[in-house]
Amino acid sequence: MLGKADTTRMYNELSALKNFNTCPEQEGITRLLFADEEIMARAYVKQRMVKAGLQVTEDTIGNIYGTLVGSQPELAPVWSGSHIDTVRNAGMYDGTVGVIGALEACRMIRESNAPHRRSIVALIFTSEEPTRFGIGCIGSRTMAGHLSLEQTKSLYDDQGISLFQELERLGYTKMDYGAVRKKKGDVFASVELHIEQASVLERLGCPIGIVEAICAPTYIQVTLEGQQEHAGSTPMNERRDAMAAASEIILKLESLARSHGNNHTVGTIGKFCAYPNSPNVIAGRTEFTIDIRDIDETVKQDMTQKICAYIDNVAMLRNLRARYTVTADDLPCVSAPPIIAAITASCEKRNIPIHKMISGAYHDSLMIAEFAPVAMIFVPSRGGISHDPAEYTSIEEIAAGTEVLADTLLSLSNMNEMGEAEQ
Repeated sequence: MLGKADTTRMYNELSALKNFNTCPEQEGITRLLFADEEIMARAYVKQRMVKAGLQVTEDTIGNIYGTLVGSQPELAPVWSGSHIDTVRNAGMYDGTVGVIGALEACRMIRESNAPHRRSIVALIFTSEEPTRFGIGCIGSRTMAGHLSLEQTKSLYDDQGISLFQELERLGYTKMDYGAVRKKKGDVFASVELHIEQASVLERLGCPIGIVEAICAPTYIQVTLEGQQEHAGSTPMNERRDAMAAASEIILKLESLARSHGNNHTVGTIGKFCAYPNSPNVIAGRTEFTIDIRDIDETVKQDMTQKICAYIDNVAMLRNLRARYTVTADDLPCVSAPPIIAAITASCEKRNIPIHKMISGAYHDSLMIAEFAPVAMIFVPSRGGISHDPAEYTSIEEIAAGTEVLADTLLSLSNMNEMGEAEQ
């Protein structure tokens, strides 16, 4: 068992990242992928990695690797990391706790002179949030082989700039894009520290959550086209109202999700635009996103099929044109039992209570699970609030999670195989 995390050092680093804000005039933190402030935040963490004695590299999608070299660096490494990009008007803990926690864990191991055979890598994954380009987990998705260089040319932000253009502007396209992809065996294990983003741990008074499985999302982009007309002079029976049609679909999605009667089947309309968006004009077009998540892939597929069929039916009955595209359809993942055992062993040695749980939010670990064993460590979120300026986790809670993370990474780094510790 290792010692204590440096709470002052970690708090200072989390506070420093808070200052890299794309929209400082607004409440909360907005740090969009490849905005100047996000680039500066990347540079700051890389500088801290170098100061901690880590070897820093970057790949062509922008993932950052800080490597604490092991005594047998030819072995597959152990990973830990998260993201530093945010949603709009976010808090300061989502993602960054996992990045600074991984960095601190590497420092703890290095400063203790604890032997570790496998290299341990602290990572920043590129753009876990879909805020700028409409798709999440850009860095880890590319690692899993689900985002080609050609596909980056068709991902645009609100200003019409493509992800490819940004990669080209920053010089990433000069590197080997194919080298980003990982295959099974390239990474021995990956453990991500994260705030819970819900209130379960706080309600239980439990400091550590061990994630046994992660729900996966399906994203659907929907466009409904009717007829833009005058709100006063167009009779109700002659309307082709894209807003009314969208409202039916929104309520149907809610009904489908509620019908499963559990906390792991959810449906959300997260982004909605109506045109021309005028108070006295019938909407001629609506565009919106559907987010369906579940721990059961069969249920998720069933919900997707049903809502798409319902969209077609509403469009037919209301004489509208409907177009929809499934932009992402990810697989739920189950955590690796040997990693769960290593996390549990650390908590037992430190006399820390645990709660085993399922993550409704997805994380980069969902993508990493396609080529490596994964697990996650959750620390409490006050009030369950996240993706909001009020997001808060105490530095003591973050330190406890980091200490468990460090123990776990050290244990994994000395394993010969999953579940087999070096004697």
